[in-house]
Amino acid sequence: MKNEESSMSRRNFLAVSGAIAGSTVINRNSQMFAGNVATPKQSVIKTKVALVGLGVRGIGMWGSSVLKDYSDYVDYVGLCDHNPGRLEVGSQMIGANCPTYTDFEKMMLDTKPDVLIITTDDDTHDYFAEKGMEMGADIICEKPMAIDENKIQTIIDAEKRTGKEFRVTFNYRYSPHRAKMWEILRAGEIGELTSIDFHWYLDTSHGADYFRRWHRLKEKGGSLWVHKASHHFDLLNWWIESDPESVYALGDLNLYGKNGPFRAENCRNCPHTKECNFYYDIMKNDVNKRLYVDNEKYDGYFRDGCVFRNDVNIYDKMAATIKYMNGVQVSYSLTAYSPYEGYRIAFNGTKGRMDAWIQESNPTTDANYDEIVLYKNFGKREYIQIQQGSGHGGGDKLLRDQIFIPGTKDPLKQAAGVRDGALACLVGIAARKSIDSREPVYIKDLTSLKPNVIKR
Repeated sequence: MKNEESSMSRRNFLAVSGAIAGSTVINRNSQMFAGNVATPKQSVIKTKVALVGLGVRGIGMWGSSVLKDYSDYVDYVGLCDHNPGRLEVGSQMIGANCPTYTDFEKMMLDTKPDVLIITTDDDTHDYFAEKGMEMGADIICEKPMAIDENKIQTIIDAEKRTGKEFRVTFNYRYSPHRAKMWEILRAGEIGELTSIDFHWYLDTSHGADYFRRWHRLKEKGGSLWVHKASHHFDLLNWWIESDPESVYALGDLNLYGKNGPFRAENCRNCPHTKECNFYYDIMKNDVNKRLYVDNEKYDGYFRDGCVFRNDVNIYDKMAATIKYMNGVQVSYSLTAYSPYEGYRIAFNGTKGRMDAWIQESNPTTDANYDEIVLYKNFGKREYIQIQQGSGHGGGDKLLRDQIFIPGTKDPLKQAAGVRDGALACLVGIAARKSIDSREPVYIKDLTSLKPNVIKR
């Protein structure tokens, strides 16, 4: 694209060379690990960490990566998974020299970790969080926090009762591109924010994968309204800096599940592989083969399940209108069968507008940057280019840095605690309830959390 003025204008502070792209790691507001602050030359009392859930996310994002980059600050003292075969393979992939357990409470009693990382199936997060806090650990939990309002209340109550700390790992907040949007909004570049149009597209590779796995079941993952979209709702809550008030939603299952022309239990046992566009040969993925295929005998879980199985009970198209306590209105949608992966977002304000279109798969250009377009009422547009990063837009490492490197600050308020995790999920839970009732659902009616006009 050609700039109508200049690609770098008087708003240099908002461009690639701005505070986000050039900053050091950003710390949380939490007190987790606060006692370990030290200079590199001083001795560090390492934090004892245990991990429950040795799937791909656990062994990669929170296993081998942490061991590789943060061993000066962290000691793994225990690894746990209910599947003994996956536990053995996953622990080898992580490379941690620590005991392994299929019994979670025994691990907690034996190892007494300071911090428990939870990367299990979504419907079990509340159990491990509550029990982990009761047994003395602070919690780092993969999103979503929990899949329904009762499980969320369990975690809220457990944190209050035990005095321990619960944190949700919203890595999307740490992507430099999305952090730049936060900065632009805080700088008042488009005036007072009034509404947002936010539309997310999952492609026929990544999107379809949710329908192969346990995520296809509402009772396991809370549907994509919660498992996937809680990421997006957290971004909205963070950008808007107000709490959601109400949600009205629509949703349906149009392509996957019962809509398929044929079906089988899983791809390896299907007679339709040559005619099915969704055929997935899991045997070509060594990690998935070793973690899942080789260990199906222990729990019967198929990682290459058929996307057309009749038990699929989540939506593949969703739309919601969300009203915030400060008056901001959001139009949101999620489509799980798009030709490309990415999103379109527009922020409308009293003085202008900010747009972004991110295409993460099948890109139309070879550009190594993401772009924000800033419009001013009665003025010319500006293009702000943010260098792309690996790992959820560059967010993964920044999140881990902030969690594990002592003394890092949090100027952009990216650290997400129990309230952030709950409100992100509650938008999706309210959307599910709204589809069932065909009425708006109010966030205040779901848990003990009461929405605020200004985020606190």
